[in-house]
Amino acid sequence: MPKKYHIEILPAPPRFTPIGKSGIVDWGESCLKCHNCVKKLCVYEVYRKRSFDGSQMTDSLDSLCKNCFRCVQECTKGILAKSANPEYRSLGDSYYTPDIISSNWYQAETGKIPVSGAGYGGLFTGPGFDEMWTDMSEIVRPTRDGIHGREYISTSVDLGRKPSFLEFSQPQEVSTPLPPIVEIPVPFIFNLLPLGDVSQNLYLSLAKAAHELSTFLTIEHQIVDSSFSPYLNAIIPYFNDEITDGNNADLIKKVQMVQIAYHENVINTFQKIKNINPKVIVSIQVLLNRKAVEIVDTLTDQGAEMIHLCADIHGKELAEENPRFIKDALRDIHLSLVEKGKRDCITLIASGGIAMAEHVAKVIICGADAVVLDIPLLLALECRLCLRCQHGLSCPVNIAQVTPEWSGKRIKNLVGAWRNQLLEVLGAMGLREIRRLRGETGRAIFFNDIEQETFGKMFGERTA
Repeated sequence: MPKKYHIEILPAPPRFTPIGKSGIVDWGESCLKCHNCVKKLCVYEVYRKRSFDGSQMTDSLDSLCKNCFRCVQECTKGILAKSANPEYRSLGDSYYTPDIISSNWYQAETGKIPVSGAGYGGLFTGPGFDEMWTDMSEIVRPTRDGIHGREYISTSVDLGRKPSFLEFSQPQEVSTPLPPIVEIPVPFIFNLLPLGDVSQNLYLSLAKAAHELSTFLTIEHQIVDSSFSPYLNAIIPYFNDEITDGNNADLIKKVQMVQIAYHENVINTFQKIKNINPKVIVSIQVLLNRKAVEIVDTLTDQGAEMIHLCADIHGKELAEENPRFIKDALRDIHLSLVEKGKRDCITLIASGGIAMAEHVAKVIICGADAVVLDIPLLLALECRLCLRCQHGLSCPVNIAQVTPEWSGKRIKNLVGAWRNQLLEVLGAMGLREIRRLRGETGRAIFFNDIEQETFGKMFGERTA
């Protein structure tokens, strides 16, 4: 059995005080100075560890408190009270909710799976990925016990084009030309950052993390200079313009993968790159919309190796009046290729709206081979999605100034926590490798489908 892939988890405390979900109101002027003050009895020692960050105007008490309410209940004078933190409620937006942001902060800091002792308190259905439930029917089998099990569960995926069949000139001698294929141990690729106070130092930190995780980082080819030399095997240069000779050719010869933007003559650019380096895998970035089905079908026939389907940061189709969510658009593309017998020829990766580990499994179920992460990388580095950077204002957590050592720990912790959750999901499904999850919609339940089966015959189709 091959050695298990392992991600080293190292605690990476935040540089700035996190914004807590609730706060403690302390009416100190009414304090009786009791000898056995409840603040001294706090089992988590939050009052002893309490500090105040003047630059952020934040009290660490809000993030340290575990909400046991012991101090509130036992204070003799009743001067302590818990209240919701309005700053926490203002984090993010309707998609990247405060709970999602704080959960990713926690995972990047500790590398642990976020588990609530009180259980799940949210809705059981909703828009987007919440309309889709994963099947956990095998969770009762004692041999499928996820990350703690004796069985090997693989999260490796292959990137590149695969031949439809093999021809042999002699026994055990393949005569079919084999295109280049790269295997990565986790189904995550790091994407260009869509927002944030982006700097070369930040991309250098992400490149180092991608290198140590044996995955890839997509980055504009203009940014790649000599400082990225130790991590070239983890770099995917992105070309949004015409490929030229000189430096571009030198860079293409040194990397394993290249990404280019889709245009009408993209196959000509594809061939030009292949002439420079036949061993490089070329990924074509295609906007996810209703035209994508036809574009992907055509590119597959023309010999494309890998297609990156891009939705917006909330997982919606781009350039559409009534955009669908990524899971629905992706299923159409996947099923179209399956019906034509071409799905196994090409690698599909998808980005947009992937905010939690469970979204990775759901995107792969809908037909992707792997996912591309963007916003979660920023969240790992303490981003608050305040969008000040979009208006030319300073970043409250100075993301541009992160060090490779600290940011590497945070990124690895986040990927480690997400991978552990994937292992738990695969084990609960009875699957031993994530490749088998691709397009396996029988391992999921879609709310619209069961609603139609249950109530459609009586009330007809839903109109809104």
